[in-house]
Amino acid sequence: MRPDILNPLFAEISLFKGIGPALARPLERLGLARAADVAFHIPVSWVDRHLTDELDMADAGRVIGTMLTPVDYKASSSPRAPFRVQAIDKRANVVSLVYFGKNSGWPRKLLPLNEPKFVSGKLEAYGDNLQMVHPDYVLPPEEADTVPARESVYGLSEGLTNNRMRDIAAQALTRAPELPEWIEPSLLARKGWPAWREALGRVHADPSDAKARERLAYDEIFAGQLALMLVRQSSRRRRGVSIQGDGRLRDMLKLPFAPTGAQRRSIGEIEGDMAQATPMLRLLQGDVGSGKTLVALMALLNAVEAGMQGAMLAPTEILARQHYETLRKMGSGLPIEIAILTGREKGKVREATLMGLADGSIDILVGTHAIFQEAVQYKALGLAVIDEQHRFGVAQRMMLASKAERSPHLLVMTATPIPRTLTLTYYGEMEVSRLDEMPPGRQPIQTLVMAATRLDEVVEALARHVEGGGQAYWVCPLVEESETSDQAAAEMRAESLRARFGERVGLVHGRMKGPDKDAAMEAFSANRTQILVATTVIEVGVDVPNSSLIIIEGADRFGLAQLHQLRGRVGRGDKPSTCLLLRGNALGETSRARLALMRETNDGFRIAEEDLKLRGAGEVLGTRQSGEAELKVATPEHVAALVDSARDDAHLLIERDGGLDSARGQAARTCLYLFEKDAAVGLLRGG
Repeated sequence: MRPDILNPLFAEISLFKGIGPALARPLERLGLARAADVAFHIPVSWVDRHLTDELDMADAGRVIGTMLTPVDYKASSSPRAPFRVQAIDKRANVVSLVYFGKNSGWPRKLLPLNEPKFVSGKLEAYGDNLQMVHPDYVLPPEEADTVPARESVYGLSEGLTNNRMRDIAAQALTRAPELPEWIEPSLLARKGWPAWREALGRVHADPSDAKARERLAYDEIFAGQLALMLVRQSSRRRRGVSIQGDGRLRDMLKLPFAPTGAQRRSIGEIEGDMAQATPMLRLLQGDVGSGKTLVALMALLNAVEAGMQGAMLAPTEILARQHYETLRKMGSGLPIEIAILTGREKGKVREATLMGLADGSIDILVGTHAIFQEAVQYKALGLAVIDEQHRFGVAQRMMLASKAERSPHLLVMTATPIPRTLTLTYYGEMEVSRLDEMPPGRQPIQTLVMAATRLDEVVEALARHVEGGGQAYWVCPLVEESETSDQAAAEMRAESLRARFGERVGLVHGRMKGPDKDAAMEAFSANRTQILVATTVIEVGVDVPNSSLIIIEGADRFGLAQLHQLRGRVGRGDKPSTCLLLRGNALGETSRARLALMRETNDGFRIAEEDLKLRGAGEVLGTRQSGEAELKVATPEHVAALVDSARDDAHLLIERDGGLDSARGQAARTCLYLFEKDAAVGLLRGG
């Protein structure tokens, strides 16, 4: 139960002074619902305000503060044109104070003619004139000294000004209590870090305060590491089952090629873990196409050979069905029963599957989150394989563990290579196996970047490819992160391509019904359609070996890891493959660097490291969309610098005080609750 001392921080900000429905909406868009959310909404930069008496001595582009006298109003007959207040300084230099919006009465009231005011805002050049758009401050001269010379700047949403955000942050900080110290005293002294409450106040007052920001980042990383240690400790206390198959099923597998050295090594590590009575917690990392499915199948067969059942979870229905078909194909001829369970299986089919799981006649179940439901009971679940784990989360992991009398062994597979620091941050309780070799036969993928203005040339190249017997994906761009807009973009592109290629064009997007998605994918797999227009629903797992061309429209809108995943849909057959990245005309520096790296390398681990630098942990891991906790304070640079120290500190604390009962242990519990690791606290013997 959360300590009472933290209750003020978890109060809803709707209780704050001045926050009504109109302000609640932009705050909600920023994910700010409680005082703690605001407290950890650290300013992104700061403004140094240049105080001046004379406008002609100030530089355009700077934030200034100066005395001005309004001398004229300039209104326009156009409703879109701004209202302007012409003002002069003491030397009669003219500046235009610009206000957008229909209500011209407000700036007239704020800036009466011939009354001097202290005005502060960003000075801009507009043609040969100077202007200031929506000044930050307009005050009587006697209140000028209330405006700070240095001021924090927050990340904002439409409808929220920086001044309002500062006021809301100030209210949140009044609710932040002095907390017991959870950092080891010698580390605190060595780093020169302030106490938690002081650090929070300092970083809001001055975002450049490196010591204060580092302290808060360490707290967050430490809480994460401690939570992972508690998960690991709890797992080791649970009774597992030693699984040692006799090899009879694995020996019957007819593989088209020998496993790579990395696959054999990973299979050996997994079998070694499964032989222990302590439940396995292992992460299997591999690049696109590195052969994770074979490793998973060998682990599942090991369980079945020992009289146990296996379950394989996928994040999407499309991927679940892909895994189901792949496992059935790889295991054809084996005396095993493989079933699938997603939200779509209903009625008698679902009942038969549930009965088969309960009586043990189903050996391996593949499915989505539907297999977490209470109605799903296994006779003897020995191994759970979770694909794309970062879309599931710790709470679902724990629910899975409750599905068996003894905790099942757990193998997590991630198709997105994860940088080492993030592996420690998000999977620190797990052992890691890494597939760093490609199976023989994988074809190289040539990556080209072209401007979208050359679309006609691209369509002609697509026509030649299809006429030559090839198949192609056409991925439509992300549109303002809206699934509805993505759907519209895909439908429009499919329509335009059908005008040229007719019924050879298929379409799949996230809002289609399950059977329609399946039909589109099956038609493409069977080569009844040669072009598949898609949204990022095909990002992971989809496997059509005959497809050797992928066109990614609006490639500059995608992150590196996502582009790499999409590119991995081709290069799966015996033909050389091409990935064509269509870009917009006005590229920013980051987009340009991203596309250049895609052209330069196929190494997913290198791409993941660069993606982390460019986008942050939540985007790389996919947690931002899934509801998994995103790091609030710590940057990738903080994680890289501090995760080893935080991990060691958490490990030492658990070694000395496994129940977190000492004074420091109790403080560490507070830290866990502060960063909403409540589930981890629940794993302690005392709760």
